[in-house]
Amino acid sequence: MTTAIPRPAGPRQRGPVVRTATRRDAEALYRLSRTFARTGALRERPAALYAERAGEFLVAEAPDGGLEGCVALRHHPAEPGPGTLAVLYNFCVSPVSQGRGTGSALLRAVLARAEAEGVRALFTATTGGGELFLRYGFAPGGDHGAPAAWRAALDPERGSVVLSRPLGH
Repeated sequence: MTTAIPRPAGPRQRGPVVRTATRRDAEALYRLSRTFARTGALRERPAALYAERAGEFLVAEAPDGGLEGCVALRHHPAEPGPGTLAVLYNFCVSPVSQGRGTGSALLRAVLARAEAEGVRALFTATTGGGELFLRYGFAPGGDHGAPAAWRAALDPERGSVVLSRPLGH
């Protein structure tokens, strides 16, 4: 008698597919981000920015091709020292995808990308508590050491907390 061991039809997917955004994603990035901009959690950005800076964005893609979340990584020339400084911005996860690992998948991917691109320190500003960032090694510490142009663009009325994380280079 022969028994067959059931095998899955294909590889199991764990979490969303994270990929670099393209210009074709610009409208979906704008719509996703707009929800958070209305609440004050994200800065308002013009729709054209998402097309202009598409390559800075990583997106979490749902099985149906829609976007579950996004985060952008912007390099800034380093003030003295090797490597560059970078800022994470526009980090958001659609309300229906929150609590399902989408934010963690995006953050792991953007940290790996930053490491691969020679970033020596990352900065971000959040209007929330930043719990996810803290779990991934970010620490509050003001904007000391952050890129000067980025520091100058922070809006103190938003009440953002600046977090930073050194990378191993």
